[in-house]
Formats: sequence, C-alpha cells, structure tokens
Amino acid sequence: MLRLFKRNRQENIEHTQDAVRPSRERWFGRILGVLRSSKLDDAVWDELEEILISSDVGVATSLRIIEELKATVKERGLESGEEVFESLKDSLVAGMEPENAESLWMDEAEVTGPYVILMVGVNGVGKTTSIAKLAHHFTQEGKKVLLGAADTFRAAAAEQLEILGKQIGVDVISHRPGADPGAVAYDAYQAGKARGADVLIIDTAGRLHTKSNLMEELRKVHRVLARLEPQAPHQVILTLDATTGHNGLAQAKSFKEAVDCTGIFLAKLDGTARGGIVLAIKQELQMPILFIGTGEGVSDLAPFDTRDFVESLLAPVP
Repeated sequence: MLRLFKRNRQENIEHTQDAVRPSRERWFGRILGVLRSSKLDDAVWDELEEILISSDVGVATSLRIIEELKATVKERGLESGEEVFESLKDSLVAGMEPENAESLWMDEAEVTGPYVILMVGVNGVGKTTSIAKLAHHFTQEGKKVLLGAADTFRAAAAEQLEILGKQIGVDVISHRPGADPGAVAYDAYQAGKARGADVLIIDTAGRLHTKSNLMEELRKVHRVLARLEPQAPHQVILTLDATTGHNGLAQAKSFKEAVDCTGIFLAKLDGTARGGIVLAIKQELQMPILFIGTGEGVSDLAPFDTRDFVESLLAPVP
C-alpha cells in the first residue's frame, strides 16, 4: 500500500490565500459589503452579477449562481447580508464539490509498479513547472520519484525537465529530440519499476488541441502505459493556465475527449485577478481541480480543497 499525498491543511490554506489574493482584493472581497449595503433588491443582484462575470466566472455560471441564491433567500426567508453571504459560500462549495471528493486524490493506493501520472496540456500553460512542483512534494514526503521526458516534439523540452529534475533531486528518462513519445513512456515505466520508484510523472508534448495527429500521439502514450500496467496511467492531469480564463476551456474539452483526464492542475492562479474561472471549471468541464499553483517556486502548490478555496476567495477585504 502506497500512501500517496499527505496534506498539511494549515500550510495549504496559507498557500491558497496567497494565490487568490489578487482575485479577492479586486472582486470577490467586495461581495459581503454589497450584500450588507441595502435590502436585497435588483440593484444588489445586478452588482453581484457584475462581480462574478467581470472576474471570469462566465455568464452562464454567474446567472446560475445568482438564481440559486435568490431561490434560497426566498425559501429560507433570509434577510441579513451575513446570512445570504454564508448561503452563497455554501452554494459555491456544493456547486464545485466533485463526487467522491475524498477519493479523488487517494491518500493510499495499492499499485504493483510505480504510480503513473501523465501530464498533458498545451505549450506555455506551466506544465513542466507543475510537474516539478508535484515531484518536489513527493520527494519531500520521502517518495522515490522518476520523471519521463516524453515531450519530444518541442525543442529543449527534455533539457528543461532535466534542469528541474536536478534542482529537486530526481532522475529523468529521456531520448533524443524527435523520438517516439511512446518509446520514452515505455522506457520510463520500465526504469521506474527496475529502480523501485514510487511515483513516475511523464511529461507529454505541449500539443495544440486542434492538431489531430498530435492528439493521436497522446492516445498512443496512454495505450503504451496501459499495456505495461492495466491501471496505468493512474492519473491523467491536465494543466490549465488560470490567466487564460475561458480560453482554456476549449483546450480542456479536447484533452478530456482524447485521454479522459482525471483532474486539473490549475497553474498560475497567483498571477491573475480574474480567478473566477475556478468557479466555472466544474460546471463547464465536469472535471475536478486537484491542485493549484500558488507561486513560482517548486514548493508553491496546494491540493485543491473546495471549502478552503471558497473561504479564501470570498474573505472580505478590510
């Protein structure tokens, strides 16, 4: 039995608070003040709608949130701004909480070889850095980690991964540029098994989601791993760039169709004041967020906790 991911809740909360600070200070931290300002009339609902849409929640998701909140206010006879505010937080948590939340990122998993994580996403979203963050976290917990450089399509991708590997003290399995990504995945898995690695994280080409031949390559990597170990890859994590907002959702849908992603690593959340995209992801993609990138350092990540995220995002601005 491999215990995979330990959580330091207080540390995760602090990382999350730091990451959402731009969004909170510009948009979400105003919500309690708006709800307290006057009676719950159309002007309040319009202002709340403006906050949500402006922060990149999206029109459809914003309208759904407000209609659900209006219905709750009427049904429960809520009158004070504080009561409505707490109801809003509960509604957001319920709307974002995935099914079987406790088992999404297993604390314990029974595997016969290395636990395989396949990382996918287009160029520039922070995929390689996100790999380093995950690898660093596992090594800090005493896990033996191996990286596979199966992004043979982009020049210097393997070199970048090797530099990060040296920085965090993990080995990288790579081939020459332009090599078959499936062959890299195969060798990385075999090396991981021979070396007794606990976790194998495989990088893949930062392909455009519109390139069908490259998406087929990604499917091939998936098939190679599944032939080596029927349960592999155990996780297929899509890296999304929080700063791109809704533009990243079309990419995500294509990747989900190609390789059935199990969850999302939301990178660069600390770099945007429009973090409302987080509220739209579950609605639009029906995929859970597993991790958030909270800064530029290898230790700057947090496992995603819906309640902690909502509490941090909506905390009133002094």
